[in-house]
Amino acid sequence: MPPVPRAPAPVLVFDACQVGVILRAVLYVEAVIAIGLMYVASGTADWLGRVAVVTGGALPATLLWLVLGCSFKRLLARLPLSLQMATGVVLGALAGVYACGMLTLLGFSEAPPWLASACTGALLAAGLLAGLVWRVRGRTPAATTARLAELQSRIRPHFLFNTLNTAIALVREEPAKAEAVLEDLSDLFRHALTEQGDSSSVGQEIELARRYLAIEQVRFGERLQVEWALDERAHAARLPPLILQPLVENAVKHGVEPSARGAQLRVSTQVRGQMALIKVTNTVPAGQGHAGHGIALANVRDRLRLLHDLQGGFRTALVDDVYQARIEVPLPARGER
Repeated sequence: MPPVPRAPAPVLVFDACQVGVILRAVLYVEAVIAIGLMYVASGTADWLGRVAVVTGGALPATLLWLVLGCSFKRLLARLPLSLQMATGVVLGALAGVYACGMLTLLGFSEAPPWLASACTGALLAAGLLAGLVWRVRGRTPAATTARLAELQSRIRPHFLFNTLNTAIALVREEPAKAEAVLEDLSDLFRHALTEQGDSSSVGQEIELARRYLAIEQVRFGERLQVEWALDERAHAARLPPLILQPLVENAVKHGVEPSARGAQLRVSTQVRGQMALIKVTNTVPAGQGHAGHGIALANVRDRLRLLHDLQGGFRTALVDDVYQARIEVPLPARGER
C-alpha cells in the first residue's frame, strides 16, 4: 500500500520567542515612534525628551506583546493564519492601551488618548505580523531549494558507485563486511529520501554521519582515521535535517581523497552554557587537492539561519593544514525536548 501522506505541520506565524524577532520588533517600534514624534517636536532637545517619555510606555508594551505571543505560541500554532493575525492585532491594541495607561499613571498625559493608543498599537502589531508572514513565506521555498541542493550534493553517483564496488569486492572474501556496507548505504539513503520535517536532533545527525563514515572507512581503510568526542547533553539540540553529513563528506573529499597518507577526521559535540557546539575537524594535505565551490557550506549556513535566525552560527577556518567547520545552535528548553 502506498504510504499515507502526513498532515502538514502547523505553521506558526506569531513566533515571538526568537531573539531575532524580539530585537527587530523593539527596533521597529522605536523607529516608528521616533519618526512620528518628529512632526510635533520643536527642536532636537524636545524631540529627544518626547522619545524618552513615549519609550517609557511603548517599550514595556512591546515586550508585553512579545511575551504573550511567546507564552501562547503552541495554542496559536493550532489556529489558521487569519486568526493568528487577528490575535496579534488585538494583542497589539491592548498593548497600546497598556502603554497609554502607564504614561497616564506616571503623570505624562492629562487627557489619555485611549482610542488613538489602541489604534497605534494595532497598526504597529499589524506591521510586525506582516514582517513575520513574509519571513514564513520566504522560508518555505528557500528550505525546499536548500533541501534539493543538499540531496543533489549528497546522493552523488560516484559515491554510490564506489560504495557498490566496495561491497562487490568484499562479497566473496568478507561477506559479513559487505553486508554491513550495504546496510549502512541503505540506512543512509532511507534517511536522505525520507521527509524529515523542519529539524532533526544532533543525535540523529551524528548517527547519520556514523553510517556515512563507516562506509568510507571500508573504502579508504587506514587512510581515514576517525575520532569521536561526543557530549550527549548536546544531542537534544535541533539542526536542519541532513546538515552534518555534507560536512563530513567535504572532510573526506578534501582531506582523505587527495592525500596518499590519508587524513585525520574528528567529530565532536559539547555544551557551552545554553548552546550546543558541533565541530568537524580534518587535516588537509599541504599543496594538494582543490578548492570546492562552497555550495554545500552556503547551504549549511542558510539553513541554520532559517531555523535558528540570529541564535544559530556557522563558521569555518583553515589553520596550519587543519580545517574546521563549527556549528553553534541553542539547546531546547526543558519543555521542548
